[in-house]
Amino acid sequence: MEKIKVAVTQGECTIAIAPSSQGCIIESIDDAQAAEWGEAIYQINEGGSYEYIVQDGYLLEEIPGIITISKLNKQAGRITPNIFVGTLHIKIIDSDSCEVTGAISLEVKSVKASYRNDYRRMLEEIAEKCTDLLMQHSSPVVQSFVPDFEKDSETAYQRFAFIKSILEAEEFESALHKITTAPTTKWKYSLADKSIQSVKRFDRKIIRQLSSSTQRTRLTNEHLLRKSFRSLPSKIQVTVKEETVDTPENKFIKFALESFLRICSDFSHLKGNTRVKKEASVLVDKLETYLNSGLFKDVTALSSVPINNPVLQRKEGYREIYKTWLLFDLAAKLTWKGGEDIYKGNKRDVAVLYEYWLFFKLIELITEVFEFDLPLAETLLEETSDGFGLKIKQGRFLPIKGVSHKGSRKLHVQLSYNRTYKGDQSYPDAGSWSRNLRPDYTLTIWPFGIDEDQAELEELIVHIHFDAKYKIETFQEIFSDNFQLDIEKEEQRRGSYKRADLLKMHAYRDAIRRTAGAYVLYPGDDQPKIKKGFHELVPGLGAFAIRPAVAENGTDELRIFLNQVLEHFMNRSSQREIIALKVYETYKDKPEKGVEKILPEAYGQNRTLIPDETFVLVGYYKEIEHYNWIINKSLYNARAEDDRGSLRLGPGEAGAKYLLLHSKNETNTSKLLKIKETGPRVFSRQTLISKEYPGEPSQPYYLVYKVENVYDKELLNRTWDITKLEKYKTGRASVLPFSITLTELMKVVVKKT
Repeated sequence: MEKIKVAVTQGECTIAIAPSSQGCIIESIDDAQAAEWGEAIYQINEGGSYEYIVQDGYLLEEIPGIITISKLNKQAGRITPNIFVGTLHIKIIDSDSCEVTGAISLEVKSVKASYRNDYRRMLEEIAEKCTDLLMQHSSPVVQSFVPDFEKDSETAYQRFAFIKSILEAEEFESALHKITTAPTTKWKYSLADKSIQSVKRFDRKIIRQLSSSTQRTRLTNEHLLRKSFRSLPSKIQVTVKEETVDTPENKFIKFALESFLRICSDFSHLKGNTRVKKEASVLVDKLETYLNSGLFKDVTALSSVPINNPVLQRKEGYREIYKTWLLFDLAAKLTWKGGEDIYKGNKRDVAVLYEYWLFFKLIELITEVFEFDLPLAETLLEETSDGFGLKIKQGRFLPIKGVSHKGSRKLHVQLSYNRTYKGDQSYPDAGSWSRNLRPDYTLTIWPFGIDEDQAELEELIVHIHFDAKYKIETFQEIFSDNFQLDIEKEEQRRGSYKRADLLKMHAYRDAIRRTAGAYVLYPGDDQPKIKKGFHELVPGLGAFAIRPAVAENGTDELRIFLNQVLEHFMNRSSQREIIALKVYETYKDKPEKGVEKILPEAYGQNRTLIPDETFVLVGYYKEIEHYNWIINKSLYNARAEDDRGSLRLGPGEAGAKYLLLHSKNETNTSKLLKIKETGPRVFSRQTLISKEYPGEPSQPYYLVYKVENVYDKELLNRTWDITKLEKYKTGRASVLPFSITLTELMKVVVKKT
């Protein structure tokens, strides 16, 4: 139990706090650490549960969902910060007057040990990306706007967070160190009085002073110059050259530091926002220390900014501060509504920041891999009444579109942030067929030349989803095979199910139409985990460890995956392409009434027996001798010339699996045979004669099918009325062979004999 003494109006109040759930701790940090990180001294864990009791005479103000007061004792209660991360300010109430008499600040820490450095690193990178975008933008608003932080207090911390991330970057401190240890200098010339004895070189000006200067000394008769001068001056004025640091470049550095100090000082006096004031004060102290160094004491004020100065643009140290000044100036002008999700109300939501940070990483990777240029400044920024706003915000749909010319195929590519796939959609509409779903990021690819709607309709579009999961430490938490189903069910009941993220990936993969993959992105150290649905890269599920780090941050592995995705789309004969075509052909039309007759089961040698894709050749035989020859020789012949009565080979005739025979005036027939080989062979007249064909063959060539008896019990002892078939012709045309599907055949069953 931790006992915390807090100053109140009437003196001091003691609050005792103790953890009530496993793994939760209460700790305190020193003032220096608290100042460095802008945190409260007393710290608890997010997601934990803590019991508290306040000294008699005082209460804690109830905060819905976080501070719950006991019904039995109003001085006691429970603190449950849940997913809140940041400084939690709790008001202390006088139980007699019911007025606020003080406050206690608790820092709610993230469960991830690295969250402080992660938070700083991600904010630095987002700030740099955003300000780079502003530098690309052509609008003059950037150059003229002066922010009023008091007026715009809602976004004050968001703006300050960008500024703070720039000034706390290692690059900034390293650059200042290089400048102070090796500053630029110049030679300065001035006049100084010097003893004539110390002058080593005489020029015309000095010689003139030998006769004209005052305060002279008489020369003795023995002096070498006695013949020319009766006396010489004791001191003369000479030009002295000395090195100085009062250069335009150092003047600019001093000006930049003073600009930083001025704005940070404004933040440190901002009303209401305790976190801003605390963190700004730390920066103010740091900047004052820099300005008090010996270098800047001899540097005078800057009269104009040397924009085109080569030293500022090129010399190490100076160029970094110059860039920082540009970024700082722009960062103070940028508002970001999405930033409220991260740090509004002293909240410091590192998980949401990770989601935003990943979006910038994905933009960088996808535009690189698919090689297309985007006007990102116009796409991600929007002009506001007081500068510019960043469009990225949780729940707000933001698409980044481009066309990839890389490889052998031109493709539309779109990266979507917070795209909602509307639920309860009927095929072939885009979206989810079950419920509304919203992945964090979606990579959508379809062929160039058609719009997105047509690509969805024709099964030519592919969606690959990514979800940010900052709280995950390792892929074992979601992909491990060691989970026991009974334990999982118990975890589900308790609300602590560890593999819910895996199920969400399955939901994206299976519910959102035309989805080829769904992958978790988390800040771990594992190698990528990719599970293929079949043989190819997609469809699949997986996880990639992408962490906020300077080097080896995991983006190389994700880049390899995206290159494999691109390579997959260059393969026009991939299994995914084939499946997409089959899906389109199968579902594009609503089915008619199906076959309700008993058919052979589609397994073993009948595995490909799909009624709508199994063809039956309806053929004619002349007389009983011809039929007996067909049965005895297991052959059926059809004329191959171009005259009337010959067989026209279409897909159905060439791929027929069954042969139904009939003769003159035989419209109800049960003579069904099975075709043994795919497609007919060509026999000459002589070949048929050698096969003991009855009568004299009249044509030089015939198409001949090899047949056998039908052994499928479901097709035995059945009779079919061929006159009910749509392709059946009457009269002389009844001898013409034609193909039908097995579905059509089973619809004209007369009876089972």
